[in-house]
Amino acid sequence: MTVIVLTNCPAGLRGFLTRWLLEISPGVFIGDPSARVRDALWHEVCQYSGQGRALLAHTANNEQGFTFRTHEHAWHPLDHEGLTLIRRPNNRAATPAPETSPRPGWSKAAKRHRFGSG
Repeated sequence: MTVIVLTNCPAGLRGFLTRWLLEISPGVFIGDPSARVRDALWHEVCQYSGQGRALLAHTANNEQGFTFRTHEHAWHPLDHEGLTLIRRPNNRAATPAPETSPRPGWSKAAKRHRFGSG
């Protein structure tokens, strides 16, 4: 079984994939091509995806029973002792730090409630 998920890819690429796979939802293709055809399709997807992203998942003879590949994704597969995991980007630097001092204009009761009586 092979699944290809396209996001923000040209319509021509979607039409190309419908020759070998069934589009069950916009941008989601499934089928059971041979490994050679699957690799050729993935090569074409990577070449013609433009500004879009792509994900390929297919059956494999491993502990999980499947494997996957990504193209232009922020999340990347990572092999950890034979299991494929997803490494997500760390966006903690983009979140603002919590306030440590009260802003001007707060009442004394609000300051005590939020920041303690010290």
